[in-house]
Amino acid sequence: MVAKLHRGGAEAVRHASEAAAALLSTGGVGSASEASRSVMALDKLLLPHSAALSEANHDKLTAWDVVYSLNMAIACLITYWIITYILSSFPDQASHFLGGMWAVVAVVFVFRDSRAHALSAGIARLIATCVSFALCLPYLLIFPFTPVGLAILLGIGTLVMAALGRRDDIVTTGITTAVVMVVAAMSPKTAWQQPLLRLFDTVVGIALGVICKWIGSYLFDLGVRLHGRNS
Repeated sequence: MVAKLHRGGAEAVRHASEAAAALLSTGGVGSASEASRSVMALDKLLLPHSAALSEANHDKLTAWDVVYSLNMAIACLITYWIITYILSSFPDQASHFLGGMWAVVAVVFVFRDSRAHALSAGIARLIATCVSFALCLPYLLIFPFTPVGLAILLGIGTLVMAALGRRDDIVTTGITTAVVMVVAAMSPKTAWQQPLLRLFDTVVGIALGVICKWIGSYLFDLGVRLHGRNS
């Protein structure tokens, strides 16, 4: 790719030289027009190579990418440990693993490129989870799991999120509702507990994810500033 960029750059320089020679050799209008056309052709040639160069630089891993990955991995590990420890008092061991997984999913969901985006993603995830909780808990307190009931809750959840003006979070609400209902079907004796447990998992995951993201970003920015002062 680098070789292609060099070849493109050489061709661009040749076109620029021809345009400059055409303009300087004669001061006529025709020559200026020809030079203008050459410059326009030069612009068309340079733009793709500039975009390709920018993309090539973007593809390279940076120190921030390493810190970001490490930060998210640590946040997921801490969250999994905390949730599985708290849920260890429940006799159902499968619930421990499910709770740890669901909390880790919440951490991954809120890890974004900036602290502001992480907080916004956390709020969106919390709203979607609360809507799912408000639908699933009353249903499971009254009715057992059925595929028709799941479909009805998914439809209602979609309408509620659309009415709230949060259409981008319809998918999150639907996924949460589907997980809660299917797990409730697997544990019919404690089905009504599933919305409560998944809400708890999500809140813990969101909180720890946002906190770890903010701490990691702050420490990285602090390190960059200190490095800039010392250099």
